[in-house]
Parts: sequence; structure tokens; C-alpha cells
Amino acid sequence: MTEGMTDRAATDMRNRPIGVFDSGIGGLTVLREIWKELPNESTVYFGDSGRYPYGTKSHDTIVQYSLQNMRFLLSRNVKMIVIACNSAGAHAHTEVRRSAGVPVVEVITPGAEQAVRETRNGRIGIIATRATVNSGLYREAVLGAADRLIASGDNAEAISNLTVEQVACPLFVSLVEEGYWDNRATRLIAEDYLDGLRAAGIDVLVLGCTHYPILGRVIGEVMGPSVRLIDSGASVAGKVRSALRDTDLLRTEPSAPTYRFFTSDDPDMFEQRALPFLGGGRPAGTRYVATDSFTGPESGVKGERK
Repeated sequence: MTEGMTDRAATDMRNRPIGVFDSGIGGLTVLREIWKELPNESTVYFGDSGRYPYGTKSHDTIVQYSLQNMRFLLSRNVKMIVIACNSAGAHAHTEVRRSAGVPVVEVITPGAEQAVRETRNGRIGIIATRATVNSGLYREAVLGAADRLIASGDNAEAISNLTVEQVACPLFVSLVEEGYWDNRATRLIAEDYLDGLRAAGIDVLVLGCTHYPILGRVIGEVMGPSVRLIDSGASVAGKVRSALRDTDLLRTEPSAPTYRFFTSDDPDMFEQRALPFLGGGRPAGTRYVATDSFTGPESGVKGERK
């Protein structure tokens, strides 16, 4: 990445922020892990709360939204883009990677790899939005990870007869966004969604949407103690570190990082809902962005306002 650059230009590139986008606030669970893994890195987060949920949208719409989000983040001079939304990763990863001009990391592959490493009976469950399930990408990612591990001899016995069960849980995102994290209605919906996975005898359950970890307590209690929940946030953060290292983009300057937040909905509402996702502490200075302004590479920052 820095080949042919002057030392000053390379340093400037390393000091640029990491860009993260999601359909709303769920991607903050990934952002929190990036902060833990890379405490010196600055970040720019965009939550497209004005157009959530992505999981009920068509393929073409998700691609369109994701490319607009990408263009906004590039206008903030980011050095990497993290697609912290499983629906966007399932449908738009290829298009974003092709167009971005900077490294792109998605959340599906790390979670799939972790699930395959940790299963002991070869029965893996995946819960996600309808768009993610319908894409089939999670199943492909799990099977691909299994092939690689079998070839290396890692956990080969457990995954030699691998089965993958997927269930769409479209109401979970709305429950999280509205603050229904642990009440009777949420528990009843979880029991209904997860009944088939319990009957299938899975021992690993991938939370295939970045909103779902907020419902982790309810999901875990419904599934029981024998089922391990996979929240891919930490694995994604590790992928981010590796990608930055491999492209010589890890920040080396000792100055304190900056954290900036943008949303396509009401900034105050975004900040109020962000607290549990970030593990405490309310983001400050969130700004509104009209992503429809970012319709092509020539777009500037005209859609942004305080």
C-alpha cells in the first residue's frame, strides 16, 4: 500500500481513521472490539438508522445503500472500510471491495471460521436476517472454513460430517433498535424462532447479525448452557489488525485517537441508543448525513450537517 510513497505520505496514510458502517447501531458491537484490539487507531462510524433494517431489503437495494455508505466514509479519508452489517456483507461485499480502493473487511467470514473451530458435534446453527439467510453466504463461508480446517487437520473429526442449520429472525433487529432487550415478548419470539435449532441438537450458534449480541442473554437462556454463542466482533477486530499489518497501514504515531460518529437519523436518538452497544459511555458530537447525496464517486460531503 505504501510502496513508492514518501515517508511523510506513508505516515499520513497510517494516521487516517478506520471507517465502519452498519444499517444502524448494531455495528457498534464490532466497533467496540476494534477499539479494544487497536486502541491507537482512530475510527469513523456511520449508522444508517434512517434506512434500517437492511435484512428486509432486496439485493439491489442493499448494494445501493452499501455503496453510498462506502462513498461517505471515503469522503472522510478512511484507510479501511469495515462492513459491520451481515446483510450488507452478504450482498455487497464484492461490490464495495471492488470500488473502495482501500482494504475492506466484512463480518461473515470471521464468525464462520470461529464456529467451525469451536463445534464439537459438527452441528452449527446460524441466525440472521432474512436477506443474509437467503444469500446463502454464511453457509458457504462455514463450509469453506470447514474444508480449510479439515485440510490442516484442525478439529477435523468434529467437522467431518458437518451440518448447518439456518433460521431467519427478522424481528430481532427491530426489538434491539427499540430497546426490547430482555422482556417477556422478546423471550416468546426467541423461543419461537429457536425451537427448530434446539431440536436439531446444535452445539454452536452464530449470531449472524451485529444487533443480536444485545439479545445474547435471552438467546443463551433459550438455547441452554450446552450451546456456545458466536459473536464475531472479536474475530473481526483480529482480521482488521491483520489487514492493516499486511498493508503497512497500522498506526505508528503516539497521538491519541479520535472517534467520530455519523447517522442518517436523529443524532440524539442515535447517541441514546448507542450506550449498551459500546459497553458504557455515550458517543458525543454525532452528525447527520443524507446518504442519498453520495450517489457516485464524484459526490462530496454536501449531505452532512450538524
